[in-house]
Amino acid sequence: MPTVSKNVFLLSGTIGDLHDPALHERLAAAGVRRLQVNVDDEHVAAAMRIPTGEPVRAVVSTWDADPGPVLDALATVAPTVHGWRVDERRRLDPPESWDGSRADALSNVAILRRPDELAHAEWLRRWMVEHTPIAIRTQATFGYVQNVVLEALTPDAPRVDAIVEELFPSTGATDMHAFYGSGGDDAELHRRLTELMASVARIGADRDLDLVPTSRYLYALDQTLG
Repeated sequence: MPTVSKNVFLLSGTIGDLHDPALHERLAAAGVRRLQVNVDDEHVAAAMRIPTGEPVRAVVSTWDADPGPVLDALATVAPTVHGWRVDERRRLDPPESWDGSRADALSNVAILRRPDELAHAEWLRRWMVEHTPIAIRTQATFGYVQNVVLEALTPDAPRVDAIVEELFPSTGATDMHAFYGSGGDDAELHRRLTELMASVARIGADRDLDLVPTSRYLYALDQTLG
């Protein structure tokens, strides 16, 4: 799918039905042709969460649509909505079906904030060049989408520098070996964790990080897209 402009919205508070056809009709009228909904729902209830403030309950992604009407529509289903325009980098393309079905995956969304002591260019280099291959080889990741924040779309948006989505086997919600791909070998699990956490610390993601476990749903709101 060609990406001209992607916007990502974080929803907090008590969330309404993001699968509601009436909401989708309103989003389609706002120009949304494809819609991605990531929700912290019952399917991922057992997974680990890391909130830094009010927990994020859902993440909504849209492409090539004016964010104003999209924000208005999302405000009908969530009391708190913040949005950002992002530059999407697909490091591992997830398997995707745009029919509204739930992906067979634990989709972890990480909200990253650059440490003040790191210049933006150096932070990006460490993350994109050094950390990414380590993250992929030390975990059972089969989808890895990085969204570098370009600008906030809401005036009171908190500082966010990147929003990352990583897909893991569904069993990874409760099984660390499934999550890290260590095959039941405790020594290998420890080795992978040690290598990963050292890399995480180098980009400052060992602090001031939100981690949101979600279920992933994709919708083609323009039926001509199939």
